[in-house]
Amino acid sequence: MSATSVSLLEQRRIEAEIVKPLLTAFEAELGRKKTQEILARVIVQLARQSGRQLRQASADDRLQSFAAMLPLWQQDDALELEILESGDKVLRFNVTRCRYAEMYRDLGLDDLGCVLSCNRDAALIEGFSARIKFTRTQTLMEGAPYCDFLYNRQTSDLAT
Repeated sequence: MSATSVSLLEQRRIEAEIVKPLLTAFEAELGRKKTQEILARVIVQLARQSGRQLRQASADDRLQSFAAMLPLWQQDDALELEILESGDKVLRFNVTRCRYAEMYRDLGLDDLGCVLSCNRDAALIEGFSARIKFTRTQTLMEGAPYCDFLYNRQTSDLAT
């Protein structure tokens, strides 16, 4: 089976099912806090690497190129989005349903969903482009009614 035949949602589910027993074992040895710190660090490193790979596969590092990749995260109806603004300088949307969060809850990993999934978003865009800044103030995973995503591209370098 090729990597393209598995949706990102399914990939995250497979990863979570592997990670769950490992986390239990590491927590028994290292404690919960240390285990979560290590997990968070690894997830951020992987997300930055994914961002760099997305950048290499993209025509450029503009917001439109990044926005064109949103369907990848939406496969299998994984995310329901409300696009609020999409242009050269700003990409802003709300996630009103997140099956990633639902999946982590179903697997009994709701306390780690932010580390395993939400934590990736800022690091992913860092890997994609240092020119784009990411802001989010709330997530469905943490109990908010929606996730608010805001990407701003520095205006001083739009011509490049």
